[in-house]
Amino acid sequence: MTLVLASTSPRRADLLARLGVVPTRIAAPDVDEAPLKAEPPRAYVERVARAKALAVARAPGEVVLAGDTTIALGRRILGKAEDDATVRAMLGMLSGRRHHCLSAVCVIAADGTVRHRLSDTILAFKPLSSAEIEAYVASGEGLGKAGGYAIQGRAEAFVRFLSGSHSGVIGLPLFETRALLLAAGLALG
Repeated sequence: MTLVLASTSPRRADLLARLGVVPTRIAAPDVDEAPLKAEPPRAYVERVARAKALAVARAPGEVVLAGDTTIALGRRILGKAEDDATVRAMLGMLSGRRHHCLSAVCVIAADGTVRHRLSDTILAFKPLSSAEIEAYVASGEGLGKAGGYAIQGRAEAFVRFLSGSHSGVIGLPLFETRALLLAAGLALG
């Protein structure tokens, strides 16, 4: 059996390597990641992870793994920050507040069985000064990241509380991923 990673995220490939897993193929799923009207954050992230896994063609003997991560502030979904203004706005919303990082994983086994799991990590940011926000925006690190921050970088210094999966906040919860891969019959290194 071989693994197809339905993601071009270098972070997800790096996290998989921590499990001793190197995908034999990487495929970029073409999926609309826009939230549906009034869609709750949990349903959203699970739907997108599943859609990504299903969007990738699977050859005989292949296992497909896909994931999606989003930040939820109450019922509000904070997706990927596309520009500096969005990073600034998101950090302003998260400053001094508790939020959830939801990371869904979907695995399609070689026999076509679809399994998924969700990691819900609770984080709290310290109150951020305008200068801290501007310095982070200037770093460019938050661009393309859910919630406008990357915990594996400078933003880790903003986290005063974390309960859950650190790897899930980076983009792939390893505990859940390992369980799904084993259930799909993939031998882990």
